[in-house]
Amino acid sequence: MYFLSGWPKRLLCPLGSLAEAPCHVQSDPQRTFFAVLAPARLSIWYSRPSVLIVTYKEPAKSSSQFGSYKEAEWRPDSTMIAVSTANGYILFFHITSTRGDKYLYEPVYPKGSPQMKGTPHFKEEQCAPALNLEMKKILDLQSPIMSLQSVLEDLLVATSDGLLHLIHWEGMTNGRKAINLCTVPFSVDLQSSRVGSFLGFADVHIRDMEYCATLDGFAVVFNDGKVGFITPVSSRFTAELHGVWPQDVVDGTCVAVNNKYRLMAFGCASGSVQVYTIDNTTGAMLLSHKLELTAKQYPDIWNKTGAVKLVRWSPDNSVVIVTWEYGGLSLWSVFGAQLICTLGGDFAYRSDGTKKDPLKINSMSWGAEGYHLWVISGFGSQNTEIESDPNSIGKQPGILLFQFIKSVLTVNPCMSNQEQVLLQGEDRLYLNCGEASQTQNPRSSSAHSEHKPSQEKNSFADGGLESQGLSTLLGHRHWHVVQISSTYLESNWPIRFSAIDKLGQNIAVVGKFGFAHYSLLTKKWKLFGNITQEQSMIVTGGLAWWKDFIVLACYNINDRQEELRVYLRTSNLDNAFAHVTKAQAETLLLSVFRDMVIVFRADCSICLYSIERKSDGPNTTAGIQVLQEVSMSRYIPHPFLVVSVTLTSVSTENGITLKMPQQARDAESIMLNLAGQLIMMQRDRSGPQIREKDSNQRKLLPFCPPVVLAQSVENVWTTCRANKQKRHLLEALWLSCGGAGMKVWLPLFPRDHRKPHSFLSQRIMLPFHINIYPLAVLFEDALVLGAVNDTLLYDSLYTRNSAREQLEMLFPFCVVERTSQIYLHHILRQLLVRNLGEQALLLAQSCSTLPYFPHVLELMLHEVLEEEATSREPIPDPLLPTVAKFITEFPLFLQTVVHCARKTEYALWNYLFAAVGNPKDLFEECLMAQDLDTAASYLIILQNMEVPAVSRQHATLLFNTALEQGKWDLCRHMIRFLKAIGSGESETPPSTPTAQEPSSSGGFEFFRNRSISLSQSAENVPASKFSLQKTLSMPSGPSGKRWSKDSDCAENMYIDMMLWRHARRLLEEVRLKDLGCFAAQLGFELISWLCKERTRAARVDNFVIALKRLHRDFLWPLPIIPASSISSPFKNGKFRTVGEQLLKSQSADPFLNLEIDAGISNVQRSRSWLNNIGPAHHEIDTASSHGPQMQDAFLSPLSNKGDECSIGSATDLTESSSMVDGDWTVVDENFSTLSLTQSELEHISMELASKGPHKSQVQLRYLLHIFLEAGCLDWCIVIGLILRESSVINQILVIIQSSEVNGEMLQNIKTGLHAVDRWASTDCPGYKPFLNIIKPQLQKLNEITEEQVQPEAFQPITVGKTPEQSSPRVEESRGSSGHGSIPQSEVGGSSMVSRKEEDTAGAEEEESFQDGTYDCSVS
Repeated sequence: MYFLSGWPKRLLCPLGSLAEAPCHVQSDPQRTFFAVLAPARLSIWYSRPSVLIVTYKEPAKSSSQFGSYKEAEWRPDSTMIAVSTANGYILFFHITSTRGDKYLYEPVYPKGSPQMKGTPHFKEEQCAPALNLEMKKILDLQSPIMSLQSVLEDLLVATSDGLLHLIHWEGMTNGRKAINLCTVPFSVDLQSSRVGSFLGFADVHIRDMEYCATLDGFAVVFNDGKVGFITPVSSRFTAELHGVWPQDVVDGTCVAVNNKYRLMAFGCASGSVQVYTIDNTTGAMLLSHKLELTAKQYPDIWNKTGAVKLVRWSPDNSVVIVTWEYGGLSLWSVFGAQLICTLGGDFAYRSDGTKKDPLKINSMSWGAEGYHLWVISGFGSQNTEIESDPNSIGKQPGILLFQFIKSVLTVNPCMSNQEQVLLQGEDRLYLNCGEASQTQNPRSSSAHSEHKPSQEKNSFADGGLESQGLSTLLGHRHWHVVQISSTYLESNWPIRFSAIDKLGQNIAVVGKFGFAHYSLLTKKWKLFGNITQEQSMIVTGGLAWWKDFIVLACYNINDRQEELRVYLRTSNLDNAFAHVTKAQAETLLLSVFRDMVIVFRADCSICLYSIERKSDGPNTTAGIQVLQEVSMSRYIPHPFLVVSVTLTSVSTENGITLKMPQQARDAESIMLNLAGQLIMMQRDRSGPQIREKDSNQRKLLPFCPPVVLAQSVENVWTTCRANKQKRHLLEALWLSCGGAGMKVWLPLFPRDHRKPHSFLSQRIMLPFHINIYPLAVLFEDALVLGAVNDTLLYDSLYTRNSAREQLEMLFPFCVVERTSQIYLHHILRQLLVRNLGEQALLLAQSCSTLPYFPHVLELMLHEVLEEEATSREPIPDPLLPTVAKFITEFPLFLQTVVHCARKTEYALWNYLFAAVGNPKDLFEECLMAQDLDTAASYLIILQNMEVPAVSRQHATLLFNTALEQGKWDLCRHMIRFLKAIGSGESETPPSTPTAQEPSSSGGFEFFRNRSISLSQSAENVPASKFSLQKTLSMPSGPSGKRWSKDSDCAENMYIDMMLWRHARRLLEEVRLKDLGCFAAQLGFELISWLCKERTRAARVDNFVIALKRLHRDFLWPLPIIPASSISSPFKNGKFRTVGEQLLKSQSADPFLNLEIDAGISNVQRSRSWLNNIGPAHHEIDTASSHGPQMQDAFLSPLSNKGDECSIGSATDLTESSSMVDGDWTVVDENFSTLSLTQSELEHISMELASKGPHKSQVQLRYLLHIFLEAGCLDWCIVIGLILRESSVINQILVIIQSSEVNGEMLQNIKTGLHAVDRWASTDCPGYKPFLNIIKPQLQKLNEITEEQVQPEAFQPITVGKTPEQSSPRVEESRGSSGHGSIPQSEVGGSSMVSRKEEDTAGAEEEESFQDGTYDCSVS
């Protein structure tokens, strides 16, 4: 509603002595001038600029006769001031303007500037006028004056002898006698007035009073603390008065009256403010609400504020400000929502935590439109050292100006059908909608930089103009600030109304005269070209946007005529382009609904107009026609009491019961907020519904008599949009009720369009509380938007003992921040309380797609649980079981319950799970639903609620499932959890992983924890060599520590058993890829385990099945025989090296450091090409591991795309093109460097195509390395077959020959290879060529098996030198190369292992694998 902004300003009073310090401030009725009283002087200040105009100083002689000045009151036309003095005198001062056009301050413009052109009223607006003050009359009332009040043309004065004087402004009593209070009868209500008791005490007098025009009487506070309301029995003030009083107030101190809402706020000695209203029927005073600080919000100060000193309603009657005896300010909305209080937070404490003295206030008065509060501060009244230290400005009593920003709803309530929040300050607007363009607007930010801190400086940048989406309205905490055009402000300050269009792209503002509008797209203001047109119109009833038009009601000064005008935004701002309709009476309120304008006038009538777009010729205008007039004078006692009027599509029937469906759409009801009472008038459908066939315009139905929907209503929100999915929210009516929170009038729909029950009402009013002051409602998104004051302390910039107490020290800097709140859980809960579970379910299902819906369910469960579980008394009808049952209707049930439990204290868990079910059952449900993260959360609850055996049992279940699904993060947590249970560390439950990392990803995930440097791309490789290095380091964290020295502990044994069992299962199911991931992720000692299991689980039972499964798991294509291979030129060794080189570099092995020897000319020529081959991407790619189906891959030429091109290798296949459509791309530009024929190319492509993805190759070699270390030779053979590298087979033969190998294993290898041979002959001829190559080795194997008589156990061995066996035919064709004995194409298999084994013994291998890094290189 209202928010403090920045620091208060200080106005310096020209002080001679302490005796002349100001003590009272009173604004004139127009709030342009302020009368400031000191004990012996009267000063007049101007509001903008805030300057002193004139001071009258009382001579010492008469000052001692009159006594010091106490209070001032202005005549309604601001031509006189009455000042009361301590000794019972009233002094009347006349204010006259000095001769001619003399001004105190005049702006000076450079010559030729546009402002110099004679604008009418220019001088008065710009400068403070020069005034004279002269005392005209002195009236002696002979007893001290307690209160002065201007009532119409008279001045009402209450004196301490119990009399009420009615004095004419000319200073005469007009011969009327003063009214003695003892003669006024008082009663509880007006009906029993004849037997009213009299005050009956000699010393009763009025202490404070204020006149209320809309109640035609005045609220009074007596000196004994009683309060009352005195009203004349007849129309004029005569001797016959009558009073009512409430029985229960006995400590009243002061009073303020709100004319718009007919409220009387009585300040009490207890520190609270009691707000009363008058009952229309009986005339009794009814307590509306109280304004009081609660012990919950202000525990240390709530009852130590002292008595209420002053209460002041704002000029627009929407907020009230209260101050207490011991200091402090608080601001409340009209029905008691607290907005600001300076007794807590940064206002009360310095940044170092010490307490400040609260600001004491002697007097205060609101400035124009409520943008300023003029305050006479009381610090230093006890302080006497002011004379000695003239520099201490801080302690001097002076005038402070607090600056406010207010919501546009306070003055232009037609904005309530919009979803934007718009705040208006005196020279700028704050919007919550995103800025149209992406750039920051430098002008608007620099213009307000001196007021706003850096965090508010930047304008918004949000795209998306078409729809004001959620992200735009919620985007961030800061506002988009629009500086109001200074040209317009100069002559039209203050801004009275503002409005924004539906899309949040255009704003219009109304000042004293005329209006101006601004586009957020162009960042330009549009003002009247002709200033006389601007100055001749006064907007009276607010303004609204309709499509591209601005609709406003104004008074035309020249024609003295009330008008309704429509201006087009895109045309020039000129009356020539406006559509003008004359109106009968002054318009007080205006609102737009669909294509209708609704207007409320001063004669209490409501008029409906239709508005339509007209394009006549070049000009587009809007046409307005009167549709219907409704007189409301029977129901409205005073037109000023109507706060807002709007048309809505809300009606008591919700569209199902209506006879014709379109009636639901046209069900226009008028909603009228009459002094806080929400009144609805619906169309009367009881009469005959005649449809005239020929007439186009519909016959508008009359309205029914009004019905009161709610009390204490501050704002109303509805929308005219429709959405079948969210009917509940869009057809509801939202009310803001101040301290009572919010209410929603919700439609109830029968399920599945059944006929509604006759006994069920079709709408229901549900109250709910939210923590923010609502300024806008997002209907579909179930959100309330608001704003909140935040404070920043800058006192650390000043030293504590500096003589100058700066304002920056005393007050924090105030900023306004945007805020929002979910309200859906409140509504669901209210429906469940009323046994409307079916409606709650319909509503919840319509909102289940909202991103914060899980949070809504959690909040509802949490709030009900906290309330019921902590309740002192037993609850007769607990809601928690109902809420629990309701939440089970949603798939998020399990998460909601566990999240709620984890955020609640342990003591309430039993109560919660008694309602939602046993956590063991819920845990099992999670496992069945495969929701492991939630199950892990339940485990923590089980651990706290059950004995360790139960939680271990459930943890084991979860651990096994997580292993099965490859959720490695969770596995690591579970290992830690199980160890904690075992070692008694159950006090520290494991943290549940919040987000799962993508498990089962392709490269064994050990790459995730280890640093990998692959210098593979062609750019960073020197032309002479290919360097491929991989660095391995063990994962840190719980998985690393898991193999600690206490492995003899039973708990570790238990965990190891589970891990071994899982590894055994993976091997039995030939899931090598999963085994690799599992070992790498959990730091499982694969080699030592394989050594143990060599003859059991680690045997290969069926070579053919194993081979097929590996092909599938690693996406490795089965080899095929090319058609042209029969006559391939590669048969003769001429091109052999090129093919092998090509393959070698393509299967670039991360364990190699490969140098290409420059001996062979063909290689020489193709060097540049070869260097471009090889993996170009480094990411570990998850997609390649998911598709088990095999693809045949082919090379297809691609058109020339660039100058630096590489051949598409297997890496490109997996990592840059999709795995599913396995067509490879290759660029044919550089082929000119290789003079190869078509058939040769085909052969190369066949060899390339028979390779799998690069990553699979890395993984297979890694596994090969592991199996070799562990001595599982049968697995090595299988992997050697897949990689089709005879060197692997050679190496295994070397191992078999140089050591004693288990005969069973040899036998197994032999039978397995025979089975593969048979399978290749029948099903997969592509394997035949390779099997033929290794035929000699197989024969050797046969010989060995026959030789071996007594098999011995295998010992891990180290091979001293590189194996020498090789196929002679291949060797001849090699030429000179690095390791002459091994074909370069097969180095991948053997060299790594051989080098490795030279360096480390088998037993040490695991150690180096954990701690250090190793590079294997072949030079």
